[in-house]
Formats: sequence, C-alpha cells, structure tokens
Amino acid sequence: MSGTILNPFTITYPTAVQTSLISLSLFAKFDPSGRFVASGRNDGSAGIWDLDTRAAVRSLDGHVKGVTSVDWSRNSRYVLTSSKDWDVIIWDLASDFVPLQRRTTIRFDAPVASASFHPRNCQVVLVLLATGDAYLVDLRKEQRGRYELCEAEESDDESQMSRPRSFMTVARFDPTGKYIFIGTSSGTLLVFNTRAKTMVARHKISGAGSMKGLEFAKGGRRLVTNSSDRTLRQFNVPVYPPPNPERDYIEQELEPTHRFNDPINKTAWHAMSYSPDGEWLAGGAADPATHKIYIWDISNDGQFASTLDGGREPLTHVHWHPHKSMIASTTNQGNILIWHCPTPERWGAFAGGFEEIDENVEYEEREDEFDIEDESELARRKMKEEEEEVDVIDGLDPKPTIDNVRVVINENDEDIRWAMEEPDDDIGGWRLKVVMEEEPEMI
Repeated sequence: MSGTILNPFTITYPTAVQTSLISLSLFAKFDPSGRFVASGRNDGSAGIWDLDTRAAVRSLDGHVKGVTSVDWSRNSRYVLTSSKDWDVIIWDLASDFVPLQRRTTIRFDAPVASASFHPRNCQVVLVLLATGDAYLVDLRKEQRGRYELCEAEESDDESQMSRPRSFMTVARFDPTGKYIFIGTSSGTLLVFNTRAKTMVARHKISGAGSMKGLEFAKGGRRLVTNSSDRTLRQFNVPVYPPPNPERDYIEQELEPTHRFNDPINKTAWHAMSYSPDGEWLAGGAADPATHKIYIWDISNDGQFASTLDGGREPLTHVHWHPHKSMIASTTNQGNILIWHCPTPERWGAFAGGFEEIDENVEYEEREDEFDIEDESELARRKMKEEEEEVDVIDGLDPKPTIDNVRVVINENDEDIRWAMEEPDDDIGGWRLKVVMEEEPEMI
C-alpha cells in the first residue's frame, strides 16, 4: 500500500511518466474531479479521456479549424471548446446522443484565442478574441447579453493621446469568479469586476513585456504570470473595493514575490500550473529540442526543486491534477504524458504493529503473544467500535479538504449572489453514458 493512500493530503511533485496517451492533441486539461482529461486538436476536434481506463470516451467534433482552448464546468458535466473558426461550443457530457451534440454555439466575428466558464455558473463565459478584444457572454434569460470589457481611459486629455489602446493577450476568471484578470501586450494587468463589467484596477508590471499566460493558485490569493521576457512572476492578489458610480479604479504597480526563470539556457515558457495545495509550481519549458518541466517549491521561498525530462518531443502544454501529485504534459507530436509520483510499497500498512526491517533480526516471542482472548471482551470491543461515528467523505467531491487552498465564498456578497441568479443545471451525480463499440462480425 502506498504512502499516498496512507496520507492523501500530502502533495509532492511527480517524478516519472506513468502512461502516455496518443491523442494528436495540442494541449490537455484535467477536469475538476480529476477523473477525465480534455484535449484539443489542430483538426478542430476535441477528445475526452478516462484516466481510470486510459481510453478515449468521447470525441467532440464541431469545429472546422484548430481548437484553441478547452474548459470544464465545476461539476465536469459541461465542456467548452473554442476555435480559430470563430466559434465557442458548449457540450453536455450527460447527453444520451452519440456522437455528442453541441448544447450551445456562440459565434464571433474573429478567431477565438481562448474561452472559459465562470467558476460558479457555466452560463457565463469569458471569451478572448485573436484581435485582442475580450467579451463576457451571459446566456441567462434575464441577463442575456454580450459585453465587451474595455480598458478605462485616462482622465487627462494628454494621457489619452499618449496611451494607445492595449492589446489583450490573456484573460482569466479568478477562482471566486468576482474578478476578471486580463494581461496585455504592454505589460499591464487589467482587473474587471465581473458583475459590473467595469475596470477596478490597472497594474503595471515593470520589465515584463507582453503577457503570454496567467494562472491562479486554487486559494485565489496568488497568481503567476508568463511574459515575453522569459520570466514567470508570482504576485499576491490585492483586495479590491467594490465598483462605484464614478468608475474609479486603482492604478498600482505590482511587485512580484518571486521570479522564476532558467538562468543558464534562458528558456521561454509555454505554460505553468500550481499544485492543488499551492505549494509547488510547474513550468513547461519552450525548449525546441527536449520535453522539460521545471518544478519550484513555493513553500520553501520559491527554491528550484527539480527538472522533469520527458524525452525528445518538445513540450507544448502542462496542467496539474486538481487533487493528486500528477501532471499532464503535451508534446508537439500530440502525445499526452501523465506524470505521477511512484512510491515504494509499505507492507506495514496492512496490519497495525507490523514493522518493516532491512535485515534479519532475532525474533523474541512475548509471553502473552499467543494467548486466546476472551470472547466476551472481543464482543464488547466490537460493539464499542460500531457505536463510534464515522465521517464519510464522498470521493467524487471535487472540492479540496485542505483549508489553506479552499476558496472562501461569502454567500452574502453582491457579486456572488449575481453569479448564482438563474443557476445552471451543472449539479453533481450525473453519469457519463457508457458507449460500447460493436465488434466486427466474423466471416
């Protein structure tokens, strides 16, 4: 029995490839439950893989050009795909139709660079176009609309003339869904209130250059950015005031708590991802010759921990499992490598008092070791154990049970109440229909 089973809340970093999924994918992303992996392909299709069986369980064929992003709803029922063909498609995995039919299609007038669900309502979608424009799409009946997120202009006329409109390069919801963070080509980080669709802060990041990526730790209080200067920067997220009628916003320069880079090879980064407890950071190197993942120990002042070598196929994407010490990395040949942390078997876990030894020792028998225990005493002990309360934890609950990574939600918050109006039907307990392939007839 492995040490992971004995102590499931101890998250380290993976060290070896457990399996490889041949999927012809550009990227891969775990679902919130950790059971499935969604991958996007350059031919316009997407696939769903079951990690238990290592088999492809669904194929999503709805785009005519390459898929640019995939995202999961909070209970894994819905999958979102965006594409260069100007479409964002939402798929319902609980549907009985095979092949899977699209639930909703959102059409734009330009290729879509990325799209993602709101963390608390999958009827609200954040979309970034390849033209540098960001939109919040609300599919709810009472609030249906498509809202462009525009950077606030300077009040000074001279500043308006000198500051060109920022080209938006990356957009993400924070884990609470209250805010939208958008990185720009000018090295600034724009923060919007999701409910009001107005900008509440603009952060200048000195020396960063164009923003290429943005990821949050699960707790939501830390984020890491990937910039064109080949440096990953970690920041503590400030506390923002609610929007006001004057549409005032904070103009503040953020100072990173840590900087991560490759000082020897000066390697750029394709993607980065936090571990479930936020104690480790994985960076996927944009090395044209090898497949490398760099691991940093955030809890130990951001010290470099290790480099994972995945062979000669260069890396294109990396994503950490939501609960385990497991990483999915994608190669430029379309293979998905599933990394894990192999642990030696501990036979002492099978019985209390069992001790493992490295060499033979002389055995000393206790005087009462083989005494027959009184049956009445055994029955009394059994009854006492049955009376004890048992804490049953649902193994499919995607919410983490580590306090320091659980997102704290205030249900009385106006922004949270707005997100829960007209709630979606993405509830737990749904089941993926099992599809049995027909065997060819023998002639």
